[in-house]
Amino acid sequence: MTETSKTEPVQADPRTPEQIRRSRNKVLGLSLAAFVVLVFLISIAKMG
Repeated sequence: MTETSKTEPVQADPRTPEQIRRSRNKVLGLSLAAFVVLVFLISIAKMG
């Protein structure tokens, strides 16, 4: 390992803040939808 590779700064995330926000919102939306489906399925199972 050379001296220059030890001191090179870690490259930041190349995505813009808007892209990061949009990605996070998609994950949160999918998580919420999965939770709603899970609650629905459990409710149906308890009634049946």
